[in-house]
Amino acid sequence: MAVGSPEPAPEPAPETASESAAAEPGRAAGAPEAAPPETAGTAEDPAAPRPNRVRYNDWRQVPVEPLSRFVPRLPVSVIVLYYRNPKETLERMLATLEGQTYPRELFEVVVVDDGSDPPFEPPGETPFRLRAVRQERRGIGFARGRNCGAEAAAHDILLYLDGDLLVEAWWIAAHARWHHLLSDAVTVGRYEDVPAEGLDPEAIRNRPGTVAELLAGRPRRPRSGAEHLLRTQDLTTRADDPFRALLGGNYGVRRDFYRSVGGHDDSFLRYGMEEIEFAYRAHTRGALFAPVPEAFALHQGTAGPGERRWHERHVRYNRAKCAHLIAHRGIRGRQPGRIFSVPQLVVTVAVGEAAASGAGPGDSPDGRLDRLLEAVATLLADRRRDLVVRLEVPSGGEWGAWLREVFGPDPRVVFARRSSPLDEFPASPFHLEIPPAAWERGFRKDLIHRLFGRLGDAVAAVSVLEDGARVSLTRAWALWRARRAGGTAGDYGDTRRVPVSVLKLRSAREAARPADPASPPGFPGPAARLLDRARDLRGASDLRSFLAWSAAVAARRISERFGRSRRPGFGDGRLRPGGLETDPGDSA
Repeated sequence: MAVGSPEPAPEPAPETASESAAAEPGRAAGAPEAAPPETAGTAEDPAAPRPNRVRYNDWRQVPVEPLSRFVPRLPVSVIVLYYRNPKETLERMLATLEGQTYPRELFEVVVVDDGSDPPFEPPGETPFRLRAVRQERRGIGFARGRNCGAEAAAHDILLYLDGDLLVEAWWIAAHARWHHLLSDAVTVGRYEDVPAEGLDPEAIRNRPGTVAELLAGRPRRPRSGAEHLLRTQDLTTRADDPFRALLGGNYGVRRDFYRSVGGHDDSFLRYGMEEIEFAYRAHTRGALFAPVPEAFALHQGTAGPGERRWHERHVRYNRAKCAHLIAHRGIRGRQPGRIFSVPQLVVTVAVGEAAASGAGPGDSPDGRLDRLLEAVATLLADRRRDLVVRLEVPSGGEWGAWLREVFGPDPRVVFARRSSPLDEFPASPFHLEIPPAAWERGFRKDLIHRLFGRLGDAVAAVSVLEDGARVSLTRAWALWRARRAGGTAGDYGDTRRVPVSVLKLRSAREAARPADPASPPGFPGPAARLLDRARDLRGASDLRSFLAWSAAVAARRISERFGRSRRPGFGDGRLRPGGLETDPGDSA
């Protein structure tokens, strides 16, 4: 199917029984029940845009009107970024907006001047409403300018256009028709470089055909983004990086969704990548990226060697900045051992009221605490280390104080502040939920690595334990869609059922084994310490010391085993925050 003429797609095939059974954990906190198939409107306003209910990013499922039948009814704000452009460059761009097929009473143009000297002066008269806003020059202000334009705009549909682009007469309509239907779409236009010297604005106003025909015969140079559309078949595959197709000078979004994403990051003060970082956050929030070939534009002029080197220097700087903000391998790469501002994975470990109280036959609270500490240490040591462990600890009681004392200084362990990890880590692309039934049993190393191997290109991988509790790894964009539009994450893509055996949980006998008071969780046991000391032997003197130390350790262990002396540990039920509580029996 051609990109420019999407037609309604058939309904997705029904879920298999296993998919349906595994989908329920993906329901986002506060999400309503599943919504009907994709159409515009709500009960209050049948014509209002609604959140998308598309599986993956297959925008062909949306019944958008072709341009020949589209009837505009919603107003649009076109936001133009400007900085010291030659007068004729901006005049040519404004001339292309004068000939838009979109009704002139339904759109305005807001020119954001990024501190030009002299400042931008609007032309005397235009056939559409034109306003100018100015911001102080502080580095390269693409990100700040787009935020400024969004706040100054009078209308909810925002179309971003660089001040040196030339567009065809249907440019506004091509973008806007998507935003008449969807509240969370990001429409993506493309453009190419073309020399525009000598082109008079009057020639644009009086052209008999298209702008492209007016510039026919002049050399063109494609901009980045086109190869990404080819790789992803116009963003219809299950590729997890549709955000990389966005070009900041030609895209559209609704203002409410723009604000919910957080707008552009105005700490970007150099050229490049700021639009990719915004698009990444929009993707993580479940945006639908729709390529709009009819919104094609031409960029006036081509960059020379010096300008290209300048661009490359700035992009290289911002790429390093984006490694902290975009948790995707295509931007971050593989850098084991590093800690980033935005973790790729949020592992939520639910402690649970029953576990915190130590409920259970013959089970002490501190015995469960040992297993929780060991589980967290195992998660942090996983082969996939770009993560943060989020502990959901019931308020009150000694567990919270204990855990904060143990993990408080660790930057990869946090304590839940809100009811949903989506709100605490809105830019992290994956969420893993570990219920008490899993960590109480205990699991072997690389649990996360194994779950990612089962996830593949699905939206969720779910394992159902014997008691019905579920371990689930889910993509954030599907959780956000479920929160806005209803249903579960499994409604927006495939769910993979993971056998419990893949988790490699410990047996009930192993889980019930009492903790070693001499080896608190996370610390090496006697055998590991023995091997570690043996590696440091360098001569006869070292060997004598090692043998004496080994004999002392063995004697102490024998003494502890037969009860002649005890060292209090994490598992003996007497360690408390702030010191040691003495057992009355110790004084006997």
